[in-house]
Amino acid sequence: MKSELQIKGAPPEGNATRDYFGRSAAAIAALAEDAHIVWRMAEGIYQAQLANKKILVGGNGGSCADAEHFVGELTCTYKARSRRAFSAVSLTANASAITAWSNDFGFESYFVRQVEALGQPGDILFLITTGGGDRSNGASMNLVQAAEKAMEIGLKVYAIAGKTGGELSRMAHEFIKVKSFTTSHIQEGHIAILHAICECLDELSGAK
Repeated sequence: MKSELQIKGAPPEGNATRDYFGRSAAAIAALAEDAHIVWRMAEGIYQAQLANKKILVGGNGGSCADAEHFVGELTCTYKARSRRAFSAVSLTANASAITAWSNDFGFESYFVRQVEALGQPGDILFLITTGGGDRSNGASMNLVQAAEKAMEIGLKVYAIAGKTGGELSRMAHEFIKVKSFTTSHIQEGHIAILHAICECLDELSGAK
């Protein structure tokens, strides 16, 4: 028996699916205004690597998945197979560490602990978050606290967010906000930003 979707065929004009793609595309297209910040982020990462520094990447939920995606692009390759390897660490890559610390002390301070353990002056802490941290309701404050610790140690903080930009919009050395209040569109914009950074890194590396 054919499914209902197969019977109906293509969605009509004005269908929610078409609207969704339109809103997503608009959020991504608006990021062209921040191309200069993308380039500065890439330059910062590139110069840190030349100085034998590393990038620590973290996020919660879907942003955690984006963080691991970004680290994969950095440590392996993006487009250019001849590009240098970049030293990058996902702060959520060690399940044993996450569960041990969260069980004994709580997840709220987990990222702070990882910054203490892994961060060195000159490194970069790259935070991915849809909201940017909100002191009034506690959302993503684990990332805000990690940023505070990073600055105390001497790391640069880069962050990408959406919605109002939150606390990190006022703290980060480099910051980009996806102009949307819809979580899924913000995450789609984040992937576009991360890939744009990789495009710049390929160019900076002179890789082909």
